[in-house]
Amino acid sequence: MNPTDRARLGDGTRAVRAGLPEPVKNEPTLPGPVFAAHFHLPGDVEGPYTYGRDTNPTWTLLERAIGELEAPGEEVHTIVFASGMAAVSAVLLSQARAGDTVVLPDDGYQALPLVRGQLEAYGVHVRTAPTGGEAQLEVLDGARLLWIETPSNPGLDVCDVRRLVDAAHAGGTLVAVDNTLATPLGQRPLGLGADFSVASGTKGLTGHGDLLLGYVTCRDAELAARIRQWRKVVGAIPGPMEAWLAHRSLATLQLRTHRQWDNAMAVAEALAERAEVSALRYPGLPTDASHKTATRQMAGYGSVVSFTLPDRAHAERFMTALRLVEDATSFGGVRSTAERRGRWGGDAVPEGFIRFSAGAEDTEDLVADVLRALDSV
Repeated sequence: MNPTDRARLGDGTRAVRAGLPEPVKNEPTLPGPVFAAHFHLPGDVEGPYTYGRDTNPTWTLLERAIGELEAPGEEVHTIVFASGMAAVSAVLLSQARAGDTVVLPDDGYQALPLVRGQLEAYGVHVRTAPTGGEAQLEVLDGARLLWIETPSNPGLDVCDVRRLVDAAHAGGTLVAVDNTLATPLGQRPLGLGADFSVASGTKGLTGHGDLLLGYVTCRDAELAARIRQWRKVVGAIPGPMEAWLAHRSLATLQLRTHRQWDNAMAVAEALAERAEVSALRYPGLPTDASHKTATRQMAGYGSVVSFTLPDRAHAERFMTALRLVEDATSFGGVRSTAERRGRWGGDAVPEGFIRFSAGAEDTEDLVADVLRALDSV
């Protein structure tokens, strides 16, 4: 199937078939993982596979699949990594040099301050601003790279990607968007003009909570070459089994995400009726501050809901009372998870702040469990 025909496919069809090789009689639809540190290489160095730190056939299929999901019908470059943070670091540390300026959100993923410290140690200047209200525009002047996280984690603010991209590109600034929470079915940063779409595949992309993975997708071959070289230098490569499991999991991406989005909306609507719940955020709610912006640029609002209970003790009792929701620090999985986010100490959130990730359980069961836990507290 040519790229034009693939671009016309629906998201569910695309997810089921993304990255698959041409059918070969008596061969599996998705070949098993290739475990190889080295490949046969007589004579001159040529061909795609030489050494296991550089390339692997299992990565190739997964990278092709993710590229098809991130930018249907386009020729793009995807590079997979051992984790989401490996992908984040690869973009920031391969594109910025001493003396450059990078703009980060000050309300993003809690590991970003660690990256900021490393950038500054290398002589890179870092400016920060909140995600909401396109506040990063105010600190954009002269930057080499703008890093956007939308929706932000864990606060779920949304910014206008197209507006930020246009302003950044007018000044010669590259733009990377962390698309972890939305997944490629919920939001396509490259289609909004971004130079890089970056994500942790650990979360919603693979959705089963059983592997670590990250990736970067971009159109520009030169930018992609820098990312690929960085992966080679630092060795932040995924194992072939993880890559194969990730590719296998993509087939259910639409099925999983649509149920999760429906469940997240139902939970958010139920929470909106509770007097003890404050600061409720879910971009899908018409009353949410980010709803209009999210609706313009997102196909789905994600699986994560955030809200605040009166205090730490109240939140901990709520977490203990849940029966269908696991107390865990990740999100985007088929099993619902939640946590009192303040226990880590890295986010500027109240002690009673809850980050809730809706899974693929029956909606009625999940909502009932949340309401029962609230009532028991």
